[in-house]
Amino acid sequence: MAESDRKRRSTRNSKMVSSPVVTKMQAIMQKEMVREFLAEFMSTYVMMVFGLGSVAHMVLGEKFGSYLSVNLGFGFGVTMGVHMAGNISGAHMNAALTFTNCALGRMSWKKFPVYILAIIQFSGGHLTVTGPTATADIFATYLPEHMTLWRGFLDEVIVTGILQLCLFAITDKENNPALQGTQALVIGILIVVIGLSLGMNTGYAMNPSRDLPPRFFTFIAGWGIQVFRARDWWWVPVVAPLLGAYLGAIVYLVFIGFSIPRRPQILENSMKYEDRRIPVLPKTMSNPPTTLTPVSVSPANRPSVRTVPPLSDSIHLEHF
Repeated sequence: MAESDRKRRSTRNSKMVSSPVVTKMQAIMQKEMVREFLAEFMSTYVMMVFGLGSVAHMVLGEKFGSYLSVNLGFGFGVTMGVHMAGNISGAHMNAALTFTNCALGRMSWKKFPVYILAIIQFSGGHLTVTGPTATADIFATYLPEHMTLWRGFLDEVIVTGILQLCLFAITDKENNPALQGTQALVIGILIVVIGLSLGMNTGYAMNPSRDLPPRFFTFIAGWGIQVFRARDWWWVPVVAPLLGAYLGAIVYLVFIGFSIPRRPQILENSMKYEDRRIPVLPKTMSNPPTTLTPVSVSPANRPSVRTVPPLSDSIHLEHF
């Protein structure tokens, strides 16, 4: 009996100890920066699993994979990533897009390292980098023989610019955006189209987060320093997408965005409180006439009438 009492007391004590811990953990997990970090981590992970898995099928499986399957793998990998984190962090999954949003003032710079850290956290036989049995290109992009370094750089700039240009069009509510709930699918189709039409030259990295962390992984896992030395290509998928995304955003704003009339931001913010406002009578409204039974009133007994100043129609009562 005493033993059972001790167990019950121990259980109650453990609950008392764990409850504040759980509450504190929940509070930490619900902080905006933490939620965005975890969401970006998971969305990038999902995208890389599908994308790199499709590349592995093409490189290793022969009849099990193809260039088309790689494009579909990355395209719909992005779709799943957007579904995973789109409503929490925006599902950038791409340091170049995060950089562009910060540079254009659409996102605070203090969030930039959080997004990048979340993406980098993902990276955590005879292995060759070049040649007919090379397998390092399963994880990162490498410059093919028919391309020079600077032509490859220009290619990555252009391809990433088109990506950002189209993403602005897909999400611009003042233009002709994708229907609500279809954005993830449309973005996935965009990646597939880019890969099928422009992916042959450099593998369309378009994303420092897609290329650099897996390259570090291959360096640690046994492929060696050659993953950074092969044709001096490693820095291009890091630098070119940043430049390309920014240029693509500027092109959209100049040719499309600036020509679209924009509603004042104050109107958009005020909608949040529209249902909580209590309007009062505008100043143009007069006091409603009242019907009284006529009576005989002497001038001396007439009540005095005070003029009430009109109420401003811009006054609203708000609950905070």
